[in-house]
Amino acid sequence: MKSSIFLFLFLFIAVLVSFKSSKPNMGFEIPKGWPDPLYYFKGNEFTEDKFQLGRKLFYDPILSRDSSISCSSCHVSFSAFAHTDHALSHGIDGRVGRRNAPALINMAWNPYFHWDGSLGNIERQSMEPIRNHNEMDFNLDSAVSRLLRNKFYNGLFEKAWGDSEITVRRMLQSLAIFTSNLVSSNSKYDKIMRKERGVAFTNQEKNGYILFKKNCASCHKEPLFSTYKLKSNGLPIDLELKDYGHYTISEYYKDSFLFKVPTLRNIEFTFPYMHDGRFKKLKDVLKHYAELNPKTPYLSKELRKIKPLSSNDQKDIIAFLLTLTDKEFLYNPRYQFPR
Repeated sequence: MKSSIFLFLFLFIAVLVSFKSSKPNMGFEIPKGWPDPLYYFKGNEFTEDKFQLGRKLFYDPILSRDSSISCSSCHVSFSAFAHTDHALSHGIDGRVGRRNAPALINMAWNPYFHWDGSLGNIERQSMEPIRNHNEMDFNLDSAVSRLLRNKFYNGLFEKAWGDSEITVRRMLQSLAIFTSNLVSSNSKYDKIMRKERGVAFTNQEKNGYILFKKNCASCHKEPLFSTYKLKSNGLPIDLELKDYGHYTISEYYKDSFLFKVPTLRNIEFTFPYMHDGRFKKLKDVLKHYAELNPKTPYLSKELRKIKPLSSNDQKDIIAFLLTLTDKEFLYNPRYQFPR
């Protein structure tokens, strides 16, 4: 009988070890209470050399047609990889894009990318700014040819991939390893949720958290502070940009004005806000929702239920939102320009 029990325990432990070892290396630990990432790392497991290659590519203007801008030109580490200088993304030759550059936070959990939800894979996500006429305006094959002529990158690709072959796929996968590892999970809010000693909400932050859960959490769900779904938030259309959101992809009228719900993590540093960067301050965002007409055409159902928010309510919610700032993430030298 005892031998049977020991055999069962041995087999059980062996299965657990096997299961754990079969999980792909992501390069980061999943924070406690968080869901599993959606990015399938098994096809592109983390290595430090891939991360460093992706980091170098992210900061190198070599991927733009005239070698004048890089991914980091619109995604600045100190701004949670958003762009605070302009409402809309800027590209080569002073060209201006159609949308605000979104923050790059916890991207491994994103089901799709871009404000209109047009892409469903983090590896393909970086293709669009490289190819976009108003951004980097380059051909992917030409970018690879340029990297092949660079002895420095020959060495980096050989370290990361085992040989010096440079392909579009390897370039995009290396960028994906870097961006998927931009994990932010150590804000004041996170420390409170982990019940760390000596950290607590102020009364204003606590009230803001209660109001947030009542009015905002249906779209900005904890712990990622987004559902990443496509929603219409009642913004009047910009008559110059004429951006109809997901409709531009599907051409289905019910998809008009649907944009991806952004994460609120590090929201203090990711201004300007909304898909077109029309709001410079959080108080403008809160005012928009406080004064929202529930009969606005195409408005998503969650926002039809939002309750009136007083001026003090808005201030309290903002106080809570500031607890989502993760300075360890913002100033992490590992994510900054490689020296």
